[in-house]
Amino acid sequence: MSRTTVATIHLGALRHNLARLKALAAPAKVMAVVKADAYGHGLERVARALNGEAEAFAVAALGDGLRLRAAGHQQRIVVLSGPDNVRDIAEMQRLQLDAAIHHEAQLQWLTQAEPVRGRLRVWLKIDSGMHRLGFAPEHVADVHARLAAMPGIDPEIGLLTHFSDSEVFDGEQTPAQIARFAEATRMFDGPRSLSNSAAVLGWPDARGDWVRTGGLLYGLSVVDGKTGADFGFRPAMTLSTRLIAINQIKRGERIGYNGTWTCPEDMPVGVAAVGYGDGYPRSAMAGTPVLVGEQRVPLIGRVSMDLITLDLRDAPAAKIGDRVLLWGPELPVELIAAQSGTISYDLTCGMTRRVLFVEDES
Repeated sequence: MSRTTVATIHLGALRHNLARLKALAAPAKVMAVVKADAYGHGLERVARALNGEAEAFAVAALGDGLRLRAAGHQQRIVVLSGPDNVRDIAEMQRLQLDAAIHHEAQLQWLTQAEPVRGRLRVWLKIDSGMHRLGFAPEHVADVHARLAAMPGIDPEIGLLTHFSDSEVFDGEQTPAQIARFAEATRMFDGPRSLSNSAAVLGWPDARGDWVRTGGLLYGLSVVDGKTGADFGFRPAMTLSTRLIAINQIKRGERIGYNGTWTCPEDMPVGVAAVGYGDGYPRSAMAGTPVLVGEQRVPLIGRVSMDLITLDLRDAPAAKIGDRVLLWGPELPVELIAAQSGTISYDLTCGMTRRVLFVEDES
């Protein structure tokens, strides 16, 4: 029998979020970023839900592109990390994937791209200030010329970059990156892609021809202190479980591993069937809210592998079997992330294999 921990994926929310992104990004097209198993929501599930609307998908690795093609998706698929070795080149050609090219070794591998397999579409990645992947601006002209001379490479060479802190809407870094990118690419044609989710919201000058949106697609905020709902997006995941025990604990007794929380009075303590073995964060602090039925109550004690403990003093009608909501439309995942010293992406990506996933059209 499955555990009672359930991740409900809201397909209607995914479609709503993509439609909103398209409206915000227009006239640019939208790459739906489905890397990391679609931010924990399920790669094939999300791609199927968006199949009629997504103009392209973006993934982190060739294997994800293979999964999408195996599922029958014909859209443009961009592999954001490009090939990992020379053997990937022929496979990318076979699957008709786009490859981001960001370092010298990949240029050497691309000489193995044979035109007979179909020309490989590539995106030249420029390091405009993130300093993670990409060619320095002063090397872009040389790299572009080398790519253009390769017979196995499609003549339309895309140009992309990635922002380091585009969620800081009044910051100086993003305008500087936009300017560096513009200067490095001014002599070239080809589609341009600069914006991630935050830049779609805050930097209209960075629309380009394609935007690459991940977090907002799933209703996850990209701005500290805000929720996705604050920007008109709907959360695509609800995580819930059940109350499996209610114990009356005496004043002064300690709760959970290492007794980090002490009962201030005689009180009911609930136990819910979820823990870090399911992906609920072990770092969640005492006071982190959950919903028991419709009543918000605080987490107490340490999160364990399979269980959490709850202060039920404000939920006197709670009973065994009641639904316990960990995050979802009624309880923003961003709030739980803040209480856990992390970000919402980390929580949704962290769902484990023992969580039961179900789909809902809402």
